[in-house]
Amino acid sequence: MRSVQEFLSSLNDGRKVHYRGRLVGSVAHHPVLGIAARHAGKLFDYPARTIHDERLGDISGFYRVPKNSADLLDRHRLVYETTMFCNGVFNISQAIGSDALFALLGLAPQLEEENRKRVAEYFDWVARKDLTIAVAQTDVKGDRSKRPSEQVDRDLYLRVVDEKGGGIVVRGAKAHTTQAAVADEIIVIPTRSMKSSEEEYSVAFAVPANTPGLTMFVRPVDEVEGNTSAVLSRLDYELETLTVFEDVFVPWERVFLYRNTGLAGRLATLFANFHRFTAISYRSAMANLYLGAALEAAKSNGLTAEKHVRDDLLEIVTYKELMRMSAIAASSQPLLLGGVAVPNPVYTNIGKIYSNTHFTDLLRSLIDISGGIIATLPSQEDLNTSSKDLIEKYMRGAVDGASRIKTLKLAKELGATSMAGYMLTLMIHAEGSIESSKIELFRNYDFSEATRLVNKILNTNTDQDTSTG
Repeated sequence: MRSVQEFLSSLNDGRKVHYRGRLVGSVAHHPVLGIAARHAGKLFDYPARTIHDERLGDISGFYRVPKNSADLLDRHRLVYETTMFCNGVFNISQAIGSDALFALLGLAPQLEEENRKRVAEYFDWVARKDLTIAVAQTDVKGDRSKRPSEQVDRDLYLRVVDEKGGGIVVRGAKAHTTQAAVADEIIVIPTRSMKSSEEEYSVAFAVPANTPGLTMFVRPVDEVEGNTSAVLSRLDYELETLTVFEDVFVPWERVFLYRNTGLAGRLATLFANFHRFTAISYRSAMANLYLGAALEAAKSNGLTAEKHVRDDLLEIVTYKELMRMSAIAASSQPLLLGGVAVPNPVYTNIGKIYSNTHFTDLLRSLIDISGGIIATLPSQEDLNTSSKDLIEKYMRGAVDGASRIKTLKLAKELGATSMAGYMLTLMIHAEGSIESSKIELFRNYDFSEATRLVNKILNTNTDQDTSTG
């Protein structure tokens, strides 16, 4: 099992990462990106991360292949507790990669024999090496009204452009790949189902993050650089990249799906199901940030006894516990595919849709309790001057001014800065859009119970005379 320092040192491998127009020499030592790297590294300090596997030895609990309900429930708890360990910020470093690997393992019986062997060998290697993995799934897509093969530029969906010398060559780009710039490996999978004429897009593989031809452009981390009073984001955040593959060579041993249009869509949706289970697990833990900040703001403002404050707090509690209930329900009634326990897609997607559509409740409740002051709070620069005592005098609430400001700075970060906009977008689109979850819910829901009940009523003869006169 690796240490934090071993992980951080491994990131200095010549990977090509750009940030705000500059090539980054070392992501681990960068003043902004280094926070994301250290956040990823916290996983290696989590005390309950290691399990013993009879075949692989000591490995990360994230690489335990779920075989039953108990394993899925353990995974839910692991995602929840590691999120809490990282200050309420999800640590994706081994979660998303194992989601993708479980999907590949679940589909393994349907893969060609050679690809099935490659998936198994790659999984064992990753688990033994204790590696972190990013997943690049979402293509940049171009004109959304057109299929991959109909795009003006064929590279707008990642595709195979050549075969040569023991492998394939791929070209294209994947959007918002979380923590790719600070991961050991990147797994690439299809983003959608493919037609029989779209074989070049039906590919799944893995590459090291420093692979030649791979370039990552990190989004502006405005939650750190655009908010001088940031509290949480200076401790933990996760970055995303536009991940560009410019004729990247992939050896055959790292290719898991090749020109298989029949399984491209199944892999995409099966991964999404695992990852949405991960989503509702971490989002239930993340809700504690908003609940705790709202509670502290209520205390600072002297409003803990007010009914509307209690109502606001219960909105956040409802969100948090519905996420947890959905994860537990999805664990309790899994599907079995290729010997892998798959979280129940109905309960998973119901939880995911609720989290998509109700995250605004968390923001509204936090803002309502904290007050408009979180949008107009004096700057950190002013608090760093001789005016500090004067500002604190007039910022007093039910507690002293300094303590209230400390609470309000976190509430501001969560509810009234660029982080709030980032999180709002994330909670709507991350792990799949609302519409994609609805499609999967409708596809998997069993309507037969409802139709049987209604048909029983409709087929009952109620035409007899019921008059009394």
